[in-house]
Amino acid sequence: MRNFSSAVQTVLDSGLVEFAFLIKLEFTNNYYLTSNSYDVVFEGDTYLANSGLYEFDNPKFSNVVDRESYKIVISELFNEMMPEFRANVVGKAVEVHVALRDATGELLLDPADVIHVYKGFVDKPAIGTDFDTKIAILEGTSPMSDLDMVRNFITSKDGMDQKSTSDTSFDEIYDNSEITIKWGKV
Repeated sequence: MRNFSSAVQTVLDSGLVEFAFLIKLEFTNNYYLTSNSYDVVFEGDTYLANSGLYEFDNPKFSNVVDRESYKIVISELFNEMMPEFRANVVGKAVEVHVALRDATGELLLDPADVIHVYKGFVDKPAIGTDFDTKIAILEGTSPMSDLDMVRNFITSKDGMDQKSTSDTSFDEIYDNSEITIKWGKV
C-alpha cells in the first residue's frame, strides 16, 4: 500500500483532485516540462509550462514485475531535441511526478507531497511530423523491462570511476586482472 503525506491525503479525501505533471528528461541537456498553466519550481529546477508538452500516459500501478512503460509526446517547438535524438537518447533517464492542488488552488510542491509516478529510461525515441507540428515521441521503460538484457560492467577502479568518483569499492582490485561473472538470467 502506498502512503501519502497528510496534505496529499487531505486533497485525495476531498474528492476534488486537480494536479499537474512534472516531467524531467535527463539528456545531454536536462529538460523540465510541466502540464501546469504556469512555470513551476520543484527541488530547485524550473519546470516550463510552455515547453511543448503535448501528451503523456496516465500513471499505472502494478503488483508484479512487468514491462512498465511510459509514453511522452512533446511538440518540438524550439528544435532543441532533434540534435539530442541524433546524438542518441536511448538509455537516458526520465522521471515523472504529480503535484496536487490544495483547497486554495496552489500546487503542493514540498518533496514529501509530490507523488512519484514513473522513473525509467528512454527506450524508443522518435521524431514525428504532421502537416503543422514536429513532435518528439519518447517511450520509456523501467530497468526491469528486459530481464534478458546483457550489459558489460568493468570491475576496476578506473571502470568504477566512470560511474562514480566517490565510490571506492573497487580501489583494491588488482590491476590487469579480469574475471567473468554470470548474473541474472543465464
